Amino acid sequence: MAHAARIERTGGPEVIQWSEVAVPDPGPGEVRIRTTAAGLNFIDTYHRSGLYPVALPAVLGLEGAGVIEAVGEGVDGLAEGDHVVTYGPQLGAYATHRTLAAEHLFKLPEGVDDEIAAATFLKGCTAEFLIERCARVEAGMTVLVHAAAGGVGSLLVQWLKHIGATVIGTVGSPGKAERARRHGADHVIEYKRESIAERVREITNGKGVPVILDGVGADSWQASLDSAAPRGLIVSYGNASGPVEGVALATLNRHGSLFVTRPKLFDYYATAEAREAGAGRLFELLADGVLRPEIGQRFALSEAAEAHRRIEAGETQGATLLIP
Repeated sequence: MAHAARIERTGGPEVIQWSEVAVPDPGPGEVRIRTTAAGLNFIDTYHRSGLYPVALPAVLGLEGAGVIEAVGEGVDGLAEGDHVVTYGPQLGAYATHRTLAAEHLFKLPEGVDDEIAAATFLKGCTAEFLIERCARVEAGMTVLVHAAAGGVGSLLVQWLKHIGATVIGTVGSPGKAERARRHGADHVIEYKRESIAERVREITNGKGVPVILDGVGADSWQASLDSAAPRGLIVSYGNASGPVEGVALATLNRHGSLFVTRPKLFDYYATAEAREAGAGRLFELLADGVLRPEIGQRFALSEAAEAHRRIEAGETQGATLLIP
């Protein structure tokens, strides 16, 4: 038996229950792991609220690290005692122990510990595919990053600076502005006291930016439209403020023949080759010190409901971990 943060119905953080759950022995192609740390991500709140439907009851969580305790038949490359990490797509990271498909696990290389892995793996692989395979950012480009002090945003800023881009970040407070600058943002816009689009036009001499990475959603959509250069790309990858709805294609025409995509990680990591390449690139930048993940807060795994309240209220900074 194990303990897990699970839901039987969708709703607010109060629907999360700390419950005892059964953990089956691993079958063919499966392993059982003991969780050492789970990562909190906005997508977890979408599963809990019902924005992204999941089969109920469900143990929440996509991102987590742990130690393999048992290995089923037919599993190659993993053994008892190995430290591993996963970003999903199988839910269940908010559990002290779990059994899952071995194909969803990545063995941690030397120099990347469990907490760093749990704090960065889903977010870091997201940054990798957004920058290198979706937007295909190149050196010299200027990129607008919304929520630049958040878990994904801070990694985006560091990654973009590494490849030679100029970064404009948006944040909600002076403290978060300082964090964004510390991670390398060239320009920081505090959206509660400044117009994002006006500042972007000022910074770019009226041109706008060719790429916008927007994990905020509804609240930042208009600012993204107004900040884009002609034929620019808006990558809307998250819904922190709610989903973008009712978009008329003519709007893209009026703002300069814009491109918009709403991508998800699992479409870019659909093959074993893509998964290994993306994870390998992330591990490389972590090992080289290019990415400096910042764990802003830790909660006990049993306090998952409070962690959800905090992230939805905008009261977290950097990555959040849930510790068994």
